[in-house]
Amino acid sequence: MNVFDRIDAAVAFSQEERMLIESVRVLARDTIAPRAEHYDRSGEFPWANVKAINALGLNAMFITEAYGGAPMSYAAYLACVREIAKACASTGGIWATNFHATRPLIDFGTEEQKKRFLPVMANGGLASLTITEPTAGSDATGMKTQFTPDGDHIVVNGAKTFITNGAMADLYLLFGKWSEIEDGKRAISVLVLEKGTAGLKVVREEDKMGLRASSTAALAFDNCRVPRANLLGKPGDGLRTLLAALNTSRPSIAAHALGIARAAFEDAVAYINERKQSGRRIVEFQGIQFMLADMATDLAQCEAWLWHVARLVDGGATDFGIEASMLKLKASDLAMRIATDAVQLHGGYGYCKDYRVERLMRDAKITQIWEGTNQIHRQLIGRSFVKK
Repeated sequence: MNVFDRIDAAVAFSQEERMLIESVRVLARDTIAPRAEHYDRSGEFPWANVKAINALGLNAMFITEAYGGAPMSYAAYLACVREIAKACASTGGIWATNFHATRPLIDFGTEEQKKRFLPVMANGGLASLTITEPTAGSDATGMKTQFTPDGDHIVVNGAKTFITNGAMADLYLLFGKWSEIEDGKRAISVLVLEKGTAGLKVVREEDKMGLRASSTAALAFDNCRVPRANLLGKPGDGLRTLLAALNTSRPSIAAHALGIARAAFEDAVAYINERKQSGRRIVEFQGIQFMLADMATDLAQCEAWLWHVARLVDGGATDFGIEASMLKLKASDLAMRIATDAVQLHGGYGYCKDYRVERLMRDAKITQIWEGTNQIHRQLIGRSFVKK
């Protein structure tokens, strides 16, 4: 048992959770990973992978029994994200986004809303956390999408960009500003917009460097009429919902990044144990061993912090935003560094598409950007130590 296996073994998963995680690991290794290269090259949405995930009923793990779910711990969810992302980062991002968009509905939705929407997800639906706009990225409070009340409906006008699952989602957890509230931050509100709503348009899907099989779309809302019953909470409750959503989605991004990092590390270790130069295996050179030691140490420490944050969430903590930022920052920077070092250790072969590390390096980059750029997270962490 290596150091990473010992770290995972120390996590207090139930027997049922360990069985599910092992099932996900097998699915990821035997079914999802072999398709990853094809989906990366073609840019096709990986419907076969989504169907395989749904066959395991994975969406059910973050939905309560009353709405068709079979809930498990947040730690178990993060373990599944990591395993799927390790096999195919695009598929990992698609599935994780279901949680990102569903968790606020579970936490803040009414009983009637849960009864209508959660079974859609439990039965394998796709969801989208719809926040970012062309002029409102890391500072989401600058969004301009407008919600205008009109009797029993809300009229939505605006645009969103870089929306994961944007062209494929069944449900959109959509953030905008209530037209009757003047203060920009206090005006932020959130509603559930359903697939097929008149006026919802997919403007384009982005042609990306990495995560090429994940649908990342620009959306337009032209007088979309949404039932007022789809509003989560009251007008102006959106900022609270937004911050809560990001606090639980950022550790998920970290798990996604650590899946990529694990894949790159394992590929590098396998390669340098086989490849020879000057009559010796590459792994036998001291400089390479030092490089490997730094990668392994940082990866082990970051994974230990992942499980620490998971324990906070599972324990009911509400004030863990800085811990989540630290985790997302460290994991994503580490994924990019390990993927880059893995390419270096493969030499010229690492620069060729025949080897997975080339794809992993491209996939890793987005983890430093989405859910708040790492520059923003450094600012949040540093600011938390300023005495008031």
